[in-house]
Amino acid sequence: MFNRRINVPKNECLKKRPRRRNTVQKLVDGLTFPLRALTLFHSDAFGLSSLATERFDYVARHVRGFCLDIGCGPGNRFIREFCGENGVGIDVFPYDGLGPENIITDPTHLPFPAETFDTVTFIANLNHVPEAIRPAELAESFRVLKPGGNIIVTMGSALAEILVHKLVALYDRLLGTNVDIDSQRGMLEGESYYLTSKQVFLYLANAGFINVRRHRFWTQWGLNSLYVGFKPAK
Repeated sequence: MFNRRINVPKNECLKKRPRRRNTVQKLVDGLTFPLRALTLFHSDAFGLSSLATERFDYVARHVRGFCLDIGCGPGNRFIREFCGENGVGIDVFPYDGLGPENIITDPTHLPFPAETFDTVTFIANLNHVPEAIRPAELAESFRVLKPGGNIIVTMGSALAEILVHKLVALYDRLLGTNVDIDSQRGMLEGESYYLTSKQVFLYLANAGFINVRRHRFWTQWGLNSLYVGFKPAK
């Protein structure tokens, strides 16, 4: 089934100032990473950044303009808080805080014209795209990017991804919370706990992206990274 066409706002001006961490916050986050990794998965607390906030902050610094966040998750936080609402967040699951304009049914046929966005992001979720449709979804990301635009993918190391998934699941069981959004929606066949760096590079290259570079999150002690690739300019 094809997605309905989503109208993209013509005014790309920022609606509010994007959120950023300052240098002091980064230093504090770096020093407290083990504590944060064990407790702060999605919500900031005690003057510390959650792992989710930290990822968003790293990614936002590479966004070039109008952004499409694929797999935006609950509340469409990245676009709302870190892009100044200058973009669109979409997801296949109706998480809390998402409206009809955020929900798509077929990520291999994105409801946007070609060359619409300056940046496309997959934040901590490319491994959750089922393997069978991963190439097609990346091809669609390439199609909707403007020439010279960039794609940003975040991915933790194998050890970090497996441990965090296990810890979050244990946290939910012990405290009766619902932090594990992957369990909330249900894991699909073909999803993975992680992708290796080699796999990420290969997926992006096969989709047509060039000049792909890896940048480690120093405040997570190098256990998480983002990958930035570009659509060739005309």
